[in-house]
Amino acid sequence: MLRMTSSEEPADATDPDSGRPSKSARKRAAASLQDLGVELADWPDAELEAVGLPEGLIAAIRELRRLRARGAQLRQRQYIGKLMRRIDPAPVIARIDARKREHDRQVRAFQQIERWRDRLLGAEATAIDDFLAAFPAAERATLLRLVDAAHAERAADRPPAAARELFAQLKQWIR
Repeated sequence: MLRMTSSEEPADATDPDSGRPSKSARKRAAASLQDLGVELADWPDAELEAVGLPEGLIAAIRELRRLRARGAQLRQRQYIGKLMRRIDPAPVIARIDARKREHDRQVRAFQQIERWRDRLLGAEATAIDDFLAAFPAAERATLLRLVDAAHAERAADRPPAAARELFAQLKQWIR
């Protein structure tokens, strides 16, 4: 029996030198595109249309939202994955990343406001001066009034209406 030399052997899918991804790699890529498409189902319609997706893909995503049966959802997810393989996913990934960064920024800003509110309502004597130094646009009289009202509410075991008002005012000053 004749044996081929290395220069005569055909390149197949299992050959790492062939440049073609393995079947497992292709399956992982298809699954990640399917997950990417399914993630878009949580987005509002206006944001979906802003990404510039094909109309058929947008319709498939809307259909996924409507379906309640598990089997139907699985089939629809597979269909979305098939449609996602036909488009360039880079703009979609970039849009998702930008959306996540904006969400993270909003969470950090909210946490900063909460920290300032807690610090102002705590027993720290320098909190008001520190806040006014960090945010010079804030009005001292308004801040003192809101902090005093929130302290009075806590002492009287009333609902935290003044603390909420303080939070809303801090939100305006910090942004």
